[in-house]
Amino acid sequence: MSNEKKRFEPRRRARRRALQAIYQWQMTGQDARQILQQFHTAQDMSSVDEAHFENLLMGISSASKRLDQELQPFLDRPVDQVDLMERIVLRIGAFELLNCPESPFRVVVDECVDLAHRFGSEQGHAYVNAVLDKAARAWRPGELGQPVTP
Repeated sequence: MSNEKKRFEPRRRARRRALQAIYQWQMTGQDARQILQQFHTAQDMSSVDEAHFENLLMGISSASKRLDQELQPFLDRPVDQVDLMERIVLRIGAFELLNCPESPFRVVVDECVDLAHRFGSEQGHAYVNAVLDKAARAWRPGELGQPVTP
């Protein structure tokens, strides 16, 4: 693994752990702080960006309704009709795009597409890609650069 990839691996692992923790939160209704504590106790977090993991879990659990509202204009159906795993991945992407300007939008979209490909339905990754690409263009237009004019 190149040094560049190694540098981003802790954050990638934080997203994966956050996906699992948010899934647990959605399925059980358990308090996110309890889930956070469980993950710190039961999981090996040594190679995880723990601050990012906590930021994702706590931020998404407290702002899921707002994130769903922010995502709705980019969806082709009501958010509650989106598959649960894709909805969680979309919330992770939306949270990062809206609250983590240090994460380039292309990285956020690519990482979320990878999560959806690994954990979502068969074509869920394509849906996540389309939604987050549209959202990123609306929320972070400055990162797209200026079009080249002839």
